[in-house]
Amino acid sequence: MPPRAEPVELHHETCGKPDGPPIVLLHGLGSSSADWRFQLPALGATYRVIAPDLRGHGRSPRGTGRLTGERLAADVAALLETLAAPPAHVVGLSLGGCVALALALDYPTRVRSLTLVNTFARPVTAGSRGTLRLLARLGLLACAPMRTVAAHVARGLFPRPDQRELYLAAVASLAGNSKRTYFASLRGLASFDVSRRLVELRCPTLVMAGDRDATVPPAAKRLLQQSIPGAELIVVDDSGHVTPCDQPERFNALLLSFIDVH
Repeated sequence: MPPRAEPVELHHETCGKPDGPPIVLLHGLGSSSADWRFQLPALGATYRVIAPDLRGHGRSPRGTGRLTGERLAADVAALLETLAAPPAHVVGLSLGGCVALALALDYPTRVRSLTLVNTFARPVTAGSRGTLRLLARLGLLACAPMRTVAAHVARGLFPRPDQRELYLAAVASLAGNSKRTYFASLRGLASFDVSRRLVELRCPTLVMAGDRDATVPPAAKRLLQQSIPGAELIVVDDSGHVTPCDQPERFNALLLSFIDVH
């Protein structure tokens, strides 16, 4: 087991059955535990739900050092130890998926199953359009207010007119980040690479992919499914990068059908 990073006490929300099997929900870049508002009622009926704000996000402090996937995973492992939680079903979206992978690799006794949503084992650009969007995001980070950055990012997540409420919620969440911390998180994601270690994973794994995800390309998700022993890949129709929000009923049904048997 790697040495534990300098401890950071993570803010976290809990709900559901106190004696139920634990589910840990790990949010995406620039977001918080509030992202899981559509999942808490469905999961809490049977499970003990633990939804932390990752280091430097929401109400959790940033601490010191780089914001790497491994460092964030060490924080989650420490939280689970503090809560005396048995091995948990770990669900990670985007950045949270990277943290979930690092947690399962570095602290395997903490993880009962993995659900990886629109995430990757190593960064892969989503074609020329994805590269342009990333360059635009970096340019805005250099010269524009964080709310402008947030509006740009959220448009790529929720582009349809009928997703206006989801778009506004994403803008509010992303705009609450400091530019320094957001950039540090982006840099941590850029250096994340556990692709050669995926064969070490032994827990049941579900890879979930939105068919309209413009942020993480399909090849990155196929790599997860092909490299993790026994992993299953499910593509969710009419869903972008934030599948738990834009297809919550379908997402909840798929997640519960997977974890209920593990």
